[in-house]
Amino acid sequence: MYRNLEKEAIKSLKHAIESLGYGSAPEIKIEEPPNPDLGDLASAVSFQLSTKLKKSPMEITEKIIEVMQTPDIFRKVETKGPYINFFIDYEKFSKMVLESINDDYGKLETKNKKIIVEHTSANPNGPLHIGHIRNAIIGDSLARILKAAGYGVETQYYVNDMGRQIAMVVWGILNLGYKMDKSQKSDHEIGKIYLKVNQELKINPHHKEEIDDLIRIYEEGDNAEVTEIFESAVQGCLDGVASTAERLNINHDLFVWESRFIKDGSVTEILSSLDDYILENEVLYINLEEYGVEKELVLRRSDGTSLYSTRDIAYHLEKSKNADIIIDVLGSDHKLAIEQLKIVLKLLKATTPDVIFYEFITLPEGSMSTRRGVFISVDELIDDAIDRALVEINKRRSDLDEISGMEIAEKIGIGAIRYYIAKLSPEKHIVFKWDEALSFEMGCASIQYAHARACRLLDKAGFDISKFELSDLNNFNLDHPFEIDLLKTLSKFTSIIEESAKIKRVHPIAQYAQELANAFNKFYKSVPVVGSDKEGLRLLLVDRSRIVIRNCLDLLGIEAPISM
Repeated sequence: MYRNLEKEAIKSLKHAIESLGYGSAPEIKIEEPPNPDLGDLASAVSFQLSTKLKKSPMEITEKIIEVMQTPDIFRKVETKGPYINFFIDYEKFSKMVLESINDDYGKLETKNKKIIVEHTSANPNGPLHIGHIRNAIIGDSLARILKAAGYGVETQYYVNDMGRQIAMVVWGILNLGYKMDKSQKSDHEIGKIYLKVNQELKINPHHKEEIDDLIRIYEEGDNAEVTEIFESAVQGCLDGVASTAERLNINHDLFVWESRFIKDGSVTEILSSLDDYILENEVLYINLEEYGVEKELVLRRSDGTSLYSTRDIAYHLEKSKNADIIIDVLGSDHKLAIEQLKIVLKLLKATTPDVIFYEFITLPEGSMSTRRGVFISVDELIDDAIDRALVEINKRRSDLDEISGMEIAEKIGIGAIRYYIAKLSPEKHIVFKWDEALSFEMGCASIQYAHARACRLLDKAGFDISKFELSDLNNFNLDHPFEIDLLKTLSKFTSIIEESAKIKRVHPIAQYAQELANAFNKFYKSVPVVGSDKEGLRLLLVDRSRIVIRNCLDLLGIEAPISM
């Protein structure tokens, strides 16, 4: 909606420029002046034209203003030096904004394009830990944003059931006599086996050959007992991972097991299709030097077994057949592998993925390793977040019973984790700090609190939106600076979604959520609502703020409490 204002301003400027005989208008950029006294929107198009026309920007501005027609949504257009400044007619604009916001506000027009987003895809050798969580949260939030932007979206988890790590788990089950505790989460029990195997390999490295044999046996598929143990261990781990992800409001549409591409012959077909490029020196490989990559891509081991890279090619070929756009969320340590993958996909004339690389997340204590057993599981992180949030809730709300307090604490704790990760661009390294994540001033809790405040105010006023008619309002004249700022911020939601989907980034939505909460909180603290001469209009503004905050948080997978 705010973008419509920009479009109207650009349209009127273009028409004026062309009517003056200045030729086709350049790409006109619209910006917000630093001071509201200078208008709501401004253009420096005269600077862009001055070189071409060999006239001063001020002279060009004066000519444009003489012939330009003021769009209906603006009350006036003025010059401030060489700048052309537009002043919004807030009575018209507020009516437009408040009428357009409903429960579906933020859902854009259907694009008729399908996107497959692959994210999380942690190896099934233990529980999700904090090192995985950034992948999962970025992927899930991006999928939500893309859906809102009008795309058909499917989320996938690629299950590495043929890798060395799961073979180590299977070897441990067969050889170490470890009995899994059925009262514990299965992914945590698998993680304990994996740790024990790593410890055993330090003492007896020769067991690596036995693990290699298991990989070969599973790939050949001739041993039903080994296959059953592989599948059971992987599925047990996935069940635990999925339940953890669900606590974070994350669900995958499809789990794709990489072994499928061996069983259905896809890998064999790929090797055949790449025959003109494949070289052999004990292993099968492609020399990528002529494509600017020094490291060759190995496609098959000397013992005849396939590699992750080969199966990943098969997986991406399948995705390219089933989607218009492919998005992978991966750690920055995968950059070489993706560069190799893209070269091969181009040779096969398949769609290459758009990849969102993220830097890693750590705790102040340092980095983590599943192999060494040094990590904080996501289950522990969630429990800790809820416990910490409950302490904050109890400080503020002595009136809450235990169940209500815990419900609110879960929403705040999980919201804190998701928002803390979503608010930064993926290229930035994160050190997770609890005092920042659970801040009621600038963290997710402050955004959730703004929503709860709106709900409380509407409840106090007895405002029933189902019985409220816009025609009941005598005017839509908003003139307080804080209510104008809030209105403008509300109007930007759809354009923020559009931009986030375009650049395939989550953090603009998270940052907008904080901006919106700040705008609402300023309004809430400074502008009288109940009992004011604009009670109906301002209650409507509060209700629309409630909707947009809720919808914005939903894009981030965060619940909006009605009470805090």
